[in-house]
Amino acid sequence: METTTKITVETTVNVPVQKVWDYWNQPEHITQWGATSEDWHTTRAQNDLRQGGSFNYRMEAKDGSMGFDFEGVYDDVVDHKHISYTMGDGRTVQIHFSGDGNNTKIVETFDAETENPVEMQREGWQAIMNNFKKYVEGQN
Repeated sequence: METTTKITVETTVNVPVQKVWDYWNQPEHITQWGATSEDWHTTRAQNDLRQGGSFNYRMEAKDGSMGFDFEGVYDDVVDHKHISYTMGDGRTVQIHFSGDGNNTKIVETFDAETENPVEMQREGWQAIMNNFKKYVEGQN
């Protein structure tokens, strides 16, 4: 029996959980932070945040050389606390939000894919989380 490797990334954002939740889920904000590096960006985001709802984010290299749709279906959504979803390729993601006053901890655990090294995947997802933190904390 094959065991799926799980990867976890996390950060603490220095804003209340309500703002973190909104900026994590609203398309107009997702397009501002959804990238692994300065040479990539999210050109479009659609999000139906509810159990059974779906999302689709278009991620592209800024030079137009490549791009892909990041998409999935929500398995569970608990406002301000938890999101779980299944990506188009069947891998799952769990995200937990823990608010404490003006600080919110985000812990995201996902099934690794088999095409790229685990460390490369961890670094990419952590880079997106770091971009999220920088974006939200800069919106005062």
